[in-house]
Amino acid sequence: MPKARETAVYTHGHHESVLRSHSWRTAANSAAYLIGELTPAARILDIGCGPGTISADLAALVPDGHVTAVDAAPGVVERARAHAEERGRRNMSFAVADVHALDHPDASFDVVHAHQVLQHVGDPVQALREMRRVTRPGGLVAVRDSDYGAFTWFPEVPALDEWAALYQRVARANGGEPDAGRRLRSWARRAGFSDITSTAATWCFTEPAERAWWSGLWADRTVASSYAALAVGGGHATAERLAAVAEGWRTWGADEDGWFMVPHGEILCRV
Repeated sequence: MPKARETAVYTHGHHESVLRSHSWRTAANSAAYLIGELTPAARILDIGCGPGTISADLAALVPDGHVTAVDAAPGVVERARAHAEERGRRNMSFAVADVHALDHPDASFDVVHAHQVLQHVGDPVQALREMRRVTRPGGLVAVRDSDYGAFTWFPEVPALDEWAALYQRVARANGGEPDAGRRLRSWARRAGFSDITSTAATWCFTEPAERAWWSGLWADRTVASSYAALAVGGGHATAERLAAVAEGWRTWGADEDGWFMVPHGEILCRV
C-alpha cells in the first residue's frame, strides 16, 4: 500500500461562496459535542479555523483560558484575526500551521479541536498523532467531519446525483477522503487512541431561507470556486456540465418540498 501523502489540495479553496458557508458555523451548530467538556480556563488549539467563527465562540466559552486558532491558508487566518477583533475576543492568538507537523511542544493544550479538516488532508492518521502529541495527558482531541457519501436530499434531482459523484471524484483526486465522518474512529485507533467516544450529528436545510442559502452557495461554488477549476482542470467535468449541476442546485432550492441532510461523524479522544 503506498504511503499516504502528507499534504493534499484543499478542494474548496476560499472563494466567497465557500467562506459564506464557513462563516455560518458556530460552536452551537458545529461543535455541540465538545461544549460540555470545556472548562473556563482551558487552553484550546483550533486547527483549520477558517474565518474564525467557531474559534471565537470557543474563546467566549473559556474566558479564563486561551484559544490558538490556526489554518494552512494565511489569508483566511487574517480573516479569523479580524473576526476576533470585531467580537472583542482578547484571549486568542493566530498562526499559519500544517496539521501534519504542528509547531507546538508536547502537551501544550487541554483541548485540540478540528472541524471539517481531516477529510481534506493527505494523512489523517498522522494528523491525529500530531494532535495527540500536543494535547496534555487527560486532555481531549475533538474532531468532526461530514460524510459526503451519506448526504441525503429530497426531492430527487438528477443533477444533484451527478454533483455527489463528481465531488467524490474531485476530492479523492486531490488526496482527500470525502467520506471522512464514518472513518474518524478507525483513524483515531490507528493514531494510538484507545479512549474514544463516537457520536454523530446533522445539519438539515429545509426552510425557504435555508434552502436558498445552501443551494445558492453550492451553485456558486460549482461554477466559480477552486473546486470548479479543479473539476475542469482534472478532466472530471466540463464547464457546461458544471453549469447544469449548478442549475440543478437552484432547482432543488426553489422546491417547497426541499430537504437536505448533512451527516457528521464526531470523536472525543481522551489522551
